[in-house]
Amino acid sequence: MNDKRKLDPTILREYDIRGVVGESLKVEDVRAIGRAFGSIVVEQMRSEMAPTVAVGYDGRLSSLEFSDAVCSGLVSAGIDVINVGCGPTPMLYYATYELTCDAGVMITGSHNPANYNGIKLVLAGKPFFGADIQLLGKRVEIGDFKDGLGSTKKHNLEAKYIRRVLQDFSGKKELSIAWDPGNGSSGGIIQELIKSLPGKHFLINEEIDGNFPAHHPDPTVESNLAQLKDLVIKNSCDLGIGFDGDGDRIGLIDSKGRVLWGDQILILLARDVLKSNPGETIIADVKASKVFFDEITKAGGKPVMWAAGHSLIKSKMLELNAPLAGEMSGHIFFADKYFGYDDAIYAAIRLLTILSNSDQTLTEMHDGLPKTLNTPELRIDCPEERKFDVIKEIKSRLSNVDNISVSNIDGVRVESKEGWWLIRASNTQAVLVARCESTSDVGLSFLKKQISVQLSASDIAVPIDLT
Repeated sequence: MNDKRKLDPTILREYDIRGVVGESLKVEDVRAIGRAFGSIVVEQMRSEMAPTVAVGYDGRLSSLEFSDAVCSGLVSAGIDVINVGCGPTPMLYYATYELTCDAGVMITGSHNPANYNGIKLVLAGKPFFGADIQLLGKRVEIGDFKDGLGSTKKHNLEAKYIRRVLQDFSGKKELSIAWDPGNGSSGGIIQELIKSLPGKHFLINEEIDGNFPAHHPDPTVESNLAQLKDLVIKNSCDLGIGFDGDGDRIGLIDSKGRVLWGDQILILLARDVLKSNPGETIIADVKASKVFFDEITKAGGKPVMWAAGHSLIKSKMLELNAPLAGEMSGHIFFADKYFGYDDAIYAAIRLLTILSNSDQTLTEMHDGLPKTLNTPELRIDCPEERKFDVIKEIKSRLSNVDNISVSNIDGVRVESKEGWWLIRASNTQAVLVARCESTSDVGLSFLKKQISVQLSASDIAVPIDLT
């Protein structure tokens, strides 16, 4: 079969492949990508034996068909495929370690709308992203494929994955917990997991449904947590835990129905990790609060700011040998007792261990964090082909501005006496992401105005949240 084809360039993102099903991302594209990736694996492994690649898929309506297509492409390049079936992305990551695979492929649209799907790739235990994804696209375009005759076999890994996640749980007191998998691919795992956890458990939206009938599968948007908040309050729970569409982002609610954002979750986890890893590096992305950096220093750690994106964070963790990292988007990465990838289910277990052994409740821990005034993570519609140019324009306009400090690690983060603000281009959606933080209402209004001015100067509509 001739798999040579021109891919829509918008699907080749910074740290994965993502597009609209049947439009920018078609079944034929997925097969060709599988064949090209399989060819790369064959070249890099250079073994007389056929390389092995684990393949998993989420619960989206197109995911099974896409999984079959990518498996077909891999096999035609000479890959022996181990199909671990439908489940969360971290279970696929786990499969690459547990089954000693050379690479991994996850079919998932993650937290995107139901009409999206995509592919996350792992090669030799490391994320496959950035320039590698661009080169993958070029190989598909010119038809640079290996020919081979691989094989496919199925392997159910759910029970082993659950046992491994539970391995690091220990608790002295029972908790009352609300759970919301959001009809995503972690639903089946959570149903089984809670059977082995003490306490009371209240579960909603546990059935995997690619239509996402309850709400959009993204726990970083507060409106998507409304059902979970109600469940917590109705049942007087100690906390509520939500997940995104493929189980690698976590959302957290305290007993009062208040959201703890990614950097706040990371602070609580880091305090615990630093007890056994004193002085070590803890990484957060550019959207994290100044409170995070201050609190990690106070706990005896070394806070490091880095670019957003699961692949970028994982690579930085390896470089700095960091035991823990996280993002405002709810991706949490443990490398102290775990494998260093983002796993929201495992993060939940580590949180429950902390709470089960603490004299404080989650609500008390939340109340004890320093208070600032900030916006949530604002997503501002921006055409795919414009978003990175907008960031360049903003950088240029700020180059001669006095009394500010500008970080260009990922987008533009500007610090001044009023606080800080950020605008960056999303690598997964046609949006700009903005956030700002201050210690006063006047300061926050000033920072919002600064963002609004920059958006207007680049002809981007200013959202009502900034007015």
